[in-house]
Amino acid sequence: VHGASEVVDPVPFQWSDEGWRGVSLENLVLYELHVGAFTAAGTFRSALAKLPYLAKLGVTAVELMPVAEFPGSRNWGYDGVNLYAPSRNYGRPDDLRALVDRAHRLGLGVLLDVVYNHPGPDGSYLPEFSPYYFSDRHETAWGPAFNFDGRHSEMVREFFIENALHWIHEYHMDGFRLDATHAIIDESPRHVLAELASRCRKSAPDRRLLFIAEDHRNLSAVLQPEREGGWGLDAVWADDFHHQVRKRLAGDREGYFQDFSGSPADLAATLRQGWFFCGEYSQYLTEHRGDNPSGLPLRRFVHCLQNHDQIGNRAFGERLHHQIDAAAYRAVTALLLMVPSTPLLFMGQEWGASSPFLYFTDHEPSLGEKVTEGRQEEFKSFSAFSHPERRECIPDPQASETFVSSLLDWEEQGEEGHARLLNLYRDLIQLRKAESSLFRAEPRSTVDPAKLDSRFQAFELDPDTIAFRLADGIGANLLVVVHLPEGRQKNPATEKNHAVRADVLADALHRTEWEVMCTTEDAPYAPDPRPPEVKLTGGAPVFRFSRPSAVILKAVAPCTSIN
Repeated sequence: VHGASEVVDPVPFQWSDEGWRGVSLENLVLYELHVGAFTAAGTFRSALAKLPYLAKLGVTAVELMPVAEFPGSRNWGYDGVNLYAPSRNYGRPDDLRALVDRAHRLGLGVLLDVVYNHPGPDGSYLPEFSPYYFSDRHETAWGPAFNFDGRHSEMVREFFIENALHWIHEYHMDGFRLDATHAIIDESPRHVLAELASRCRKSAPDRRLLFIAEDHRNLSAVLQPEREGGWGLDAVWADDFHHQVRKRLAGDREGYFQDFSGSPADLAATLRQGWFFCGEYSQYLTEHRGDNPSGLPLRRFVHCLQNHDQIGNRAFGERLHHQIDAAAYRAVTALLLMVPSTPLLFMGQEWGASSPFLYFTDHEPSLGEKVTEGRQEEFKSFSAFSHPERRECIPDPQASETFVSSLLDWEEQGEEGHARLLNLYRDLIQLRKAESSLFRAEPRSTVDPAKLDSRFQAFELDPDTIAFRLADGIGANLLVVVHLPEGRQKNPATEKNHAVRADVLADALHRTEWEVMCTTEDAPYAPDPRPPEVKLTGGAPVFRFSRPSAVILKAVAPCTSIN
């Protein structure tokens, strides 16, 4: 960052993906990874070696956390300052090209996380070239915003649009995750991201490029086409689903979690809408949040149980499965993978990785001290860290062991509990692919589980149970019933059998012959199988659960008689 640069010619690299046309938003399953922490070596080449594993898992696209050059030897990537250079820490530029080329040969897309809302705090030399890179009117949480709409902003816009074009044409990227788009402030007639997406698509007319925003505002304009006044992006990270799940199962209540109940009714509404807040008042933000996304396909909402932010922004980097019962984690995995929204996995969650994912940096000492202090101050308002001594226990981002502890341990995949969870992820993703027509189902504005059509329906069965149904309108149907008792369920053996009498499903289930495809408590997935009992005949259907679990049923044929 602070030294001499090297010019690398992209032309000599021998690509072998001439027939690759990109990835479709339909049937997309994303896998987010940090190159430095994904493997022990932490390089593009070592990540490349794991691509066959990802293809076997069933994901369709890899989402790389930012790789733009940053100071030091380790960083999340959001402190990048040389936006046109893959970090030397991960290997040569041709190593990144080789990773993308191999991914395409395996049928995997590669999306790149890019940061166009702020530069890192060390090594940003843009102001040395021009005083107009930064706005004199707009601020972000990280300092002055980039100048996308003021005096001489034309060339600033061009700098970032050219950067996107650079990754697409010199590295064959299939699109981008656009970081913190709410902090890309542009009041000009055409938002810079709308222009960026349009320019990129026109530059590669024979490829399908995807543009996914990270934006907490729940604004449908981000996804609407430009002709309707939107930005024309393909999808958005919709974290309301994650927040509902964590509130339900891990009991998170502070910060933005205070806005969520985690109830099956609210979870169902989130699944039907894509996000939960559609203009309602947010206690956390003290303002109204979001708008109505009706009419937008559910695949345009990216849902997750884990991502780098939702793990790494916790003081100790705990993953969801570190804090809840294993049976509840298996059950909520079905909630993620068996709905039409686009699922995102974070590296290692598919086998229940034991490693945390902590916030780590390697800044020069004076800046590093400020980062360490800032990390502790960040949690000052949380009750668990109100005492200074408790905040001192928070892992130091600058310490090398903080980074090392975040590395995935691939050997643990062979242990029974991890291996069985991996079986569940593989099988559910495969089921998602096998029944792909069902996952194009769109939500109903009203809940009528007895109605057979091509709509997605999600609804509360009782205060601990949610059900959802997918139909393609020509006979294919899936019904998923998920029992999620509130709380961490650290001693699930003490839970009594819980019977769910599904009167609301009686008509639909009795008019069609159904079979239980699997439950999350079957032997291939649970070290101590305790599958729920399912009774579909003789009155109202009954599901009897002994602990958190999900049941997946498939319509086999119309019933000729009802017993």
